[in-house]
Amino acid sequence: MSEPATDDTVVHPEPHGGELSQRLNWLRAGVLGANDGIVSTAGIVVGVAGATIERGPIATAGVAGLVAGAVSMALGEYVSVSSQRDSERAQLAKERRELRETPEEELEELTELYEGKGLSRETARQVAVELTEHDALAAHVDAELHLDPEELTSPWRAAAASAVAFVTGALLPLVAVLVTTASWRVPVTVAVVLLALGLAGWLGARLGGAAPRRAVLRVVVGGGLGLAVTYGIGYLVGGVVG
Repeated sequence: MSEPATDDTVVHPEPHGGELSQRLNWLRAGVLGANDGIVSTAGIVVGVAGATIERGPIATAGVAGLVAGAVSMALGEYVSVSSQRDSERAQLAKERRELRETPEEELEELTELYEGKGLSRETARQVAVELTEHDALAAHVDAELHLDPEELTSPWRAAAASAVAFVTGALLPLVAVLVTTASWRVPVTVAVVLLALGLAGWLGARLGGAAPRRAVLRVVVGGGLGLAVTYGIGYLVGGVVG
C-alpha cells in the first residue's frame, strides 16, 4: 500500500489513455522524421562525394537537400493532419446534430456500446445515462469515435515537429561530411549515419513495443545499402560527366 503524500511531496499525475498514446505517437513521428532526414541527406552528400572531392558542391547539395526535405515533410504533414482534423470536426458536428435531433436513439446507442464492452444491460444503461447527463458529447465521441474535442491535433504543430525532426537528422551526415578531410569524408559519414540509424531504429522499436534488435538491423542494413548505391552512382556519373 502506497504511503500518503506529505506536504513536501509533489504528486504529478501520470499520463493515461489518449494522452499517453498521443505522446507516443508524437515521439514515433519524431523518430521517423529524423530517420528520413538522416537517410535522404546522407544519400545526397555521399552520392556527391562519390563524384567530387570539392567541399563546395557537397555542401550546396546537402543544404539544398536539407531545406527541400524539411519543407516537403512539413507540407506533407500539414496537409495530412489538416485533412484528419477536418474529418474529425465533421464527425463532431454530426454527433452534435444527432444528440440534438435524436437524443433517445443516441442514448440507446451508447448503452449498446457499453453492453458490447461486457457490462450488463442495466449497468450499461445506468452508465450511459450518467455520462450523458454529465457531458453527452464527450461521452459519445469517446465511446464511438475515440476522440477528445479539446485535444484535436494541430496541423501547424505537426508540420513544425516534422520539419524540426527532419532537420535534426539531416544535420548529422551534413556536418560529418563537411568537417572531415577528403580522404576520410565518406567513411566517417557512413559510420556516423549507421550509428544514428541504429539509435533511431532502437528508439522507434522501444516506443512501439517491438524487438529492438530486428529494427536496428533492418535500418542499419537498409541504410548501408542505400549509401553504397548512391555513392556508386555518384562515382559513375561523376566519372562520365567529368
